[in-house]
Order: sequence, then structure tokens, then C-alpha cells
Amino acid sequence: MYEKDGQKYFVVDSHTHFWDASPANWKPGQEEFAKGWIECFHAYQSLGPAETHWPIEKFQKYDEETMMHDLFDAGHVDIAIFQPTSLRQWYKEGFNTTEANAALAEKYPGRFIVNTNWDPRDGDPGLRAFEERVKRYGCKGVKLYTAEWHGDSRGWSLRDPEAAYYLEKCQELGVKNIHVHKGPTIWPLDKDAFDVKDVDYAATNFPELNFIVEHVGLPRIEDFCFMATQEPNVYAGLSVVIGGLMHARPRFFAKVMGELLFWVGEDKMLFGADYAIWEPKWQVEGFVDWQMPDGEEFSDYGKLTVETKKKILGLNAARLYGLDVPEGLGLKDPETVEAVGVPSP
Repeated sequence: MYEKDGQKYFVVDSHTHFWDASPANWKPGQEEFAKGWIECFHAYQSLGPAETHWPIEKFQKYDEETMMHDLFDAGHVDIAIFQPTSLRQWYKEGFNTTEANAALAEKYPGRFIVNTNWDPRDGDPGLRAFEERVKRYGCKGVKLYTAEWHGDSRGWSLRDPEAAYYLEKCQELGVKNIHVHKGPTIWPLDKDAFDVKDVDYAATNFPELNFIVEHVGLPRIEDFCFMATQEPNVYAGLSVVIGGLMHARPRFFAKVMGELLFWVGEDKMLFGADYAIWEPKWQVEGFVDWQMPDGEEFSDYGKLTVETKKKILGLNAARLYGLDVPEGLGLKDPETVEAVGVPSP
């Protein structure tokens, strides 16, 4: 629980990882891609404050003690949500797996929510394995990587009939939160496979599911905002937005936040630190202190209230995942709080 100026914030980090990209996990013959992937991830870390940068050896594989300290001891996080990414084509044991995440969650009860993932190209065997993981780990959400390589295939779409088959299974199992990576590419994946254009199709067809677009489709912010305004079940995942822009690109950060608040609204925005690319401590502290700048170019964007920041930092994610918010950490009077953004039609 983070407290500043007499205000207490319930922080749910909706986007965190526990990965192994060490050379020992690189698949023979795939070393170029395994190495390039993690080096591209590491380069993104340079967008945070200099004192938070890690050497590549630590970044490739960090231990659980480091993670627990950075998230919960120092990082102000109350609950973190694991978002797995398999990448088994390049990493022998997978890059960031449901199984590894679940083992850590079991060791530290009450700290983590375990999401899983699926790939429609895995067909019926993959569907059965997905159902088994959901039942075993109690998953309430999935993380989808539409640009992941699969044999000779270099991506898939939420428009694919096979994807609908899996989304139907999500609905059946009560896995309501569909986190989709849409935005910045990571070498060697293809940028076009991360385009947001397939999200509204799936969101319209599955109105009972929540589609959290991770990284808000950057750099396609306008496309995302207009689509998320149209679709009431599309949400903005702020991983990369805060970590990648607040420190390194403050003016662009203000523009992105202004567009999101105006079009999407404060009730549909979720904080995510994207650990271990960036640590949550400076992001939480910086966002609580941040305010929309003055000046003509920002004059049509609303100012953020304390209630707005509380929603974004944790209360919105708590609502989607059915989390109990400790007494005193919710909104004082939700019925009287005005939203910064415009409501969805």
C-alpha cells in the first residue's frame, strides 16, 4: 500500500513477468533469436531512470528474491498479475511460463494472480491443455501474443476462426480477462502482427469478455482510442505507456494520457509496470506525483484527480479480477466522482 500526502493507494500491477532468457535456456539453432529478443527487451529498459538500469546478465535471469523485493518491499505493489509469454520456439523451457509463475504464486500466497496463455495454432490439443491449466491454477485471465512464431507461421489474428474457438472456451471457463499484446514490437517479431485492427472484431463478438489491450497499441494510439471508445469491453493496459514514456518522453506521455483519458476514460485504464523491463517503484511514485502539464497544447485534456489515479493504479484491475479492496483504500464516495474521460456510447 502506497501512501502520499495522506492518500492511500491500492496498487495492482496488472502486467508482470518472471522470465528465464539465460543462454542455458536458448534452443540450439535458435540462439540468434533468443539472444536478440532479450537484448531488445533490455534496450527498452534504458527509457527508465539511469539508476534503475540492470546489466544484461541480471536482466536475462533474475531470482525470486530480487523480484519480491522490487515489487512488494520497495515497489509499493499490493497484488501483481502474471502475464506469461511462451516463446518455446526459441527457449527450451519457454521464456515466461504459466508453470513457473504458478510455482512462485504458490510460494507467496496472496501476492500474485496467475494468468495463462494460448495459441490457436495449437488446435484441439492446445485447447485441452489450456483448460487443464485454468482448472489447475484458477486462472481468471490470459495473455495473448499474436505475433509469436509457430513453425513457419509468424503470427495470427483474433479474427481467425481458430481464435474464436479458444475465446468460446474462455467464456465457458469464466476466463473473462483477455490481455492482448498490441503495440511495440520486439525483434525479430513482425510489427504488423501487433496491429490493433483485430481487437474490435473479437470484442464485438464476445461482449462478455474484457479485452485489455496491453501497451494501448503504441504507436497506433489514435486507432486504439477510437476503437476502445466504440467497444465498451475494451480496456487500456498502461504497461510501456508509464514505464516507457513518463520519464524518457514526458511531453508524448502527456499526449498519450490525455487521449486515453478523453476517449477511453479513467474507468478503463489499468496500471502495469512491465517488470522486469521497468521496476514499479519509480512508476507508482512518479504517477501519483504527475499532473497534466499546463500550456495550450494540453488545454483540451482534463486534469487528473486523486480518485482518477486510485482507479488507474489498482481499483480498475481489482474490479475486473474480483479482488477485495482493503477497507480505506477504495474511493470515498464513488457515486460523486466525476470521470475524466467521455463515457462509451
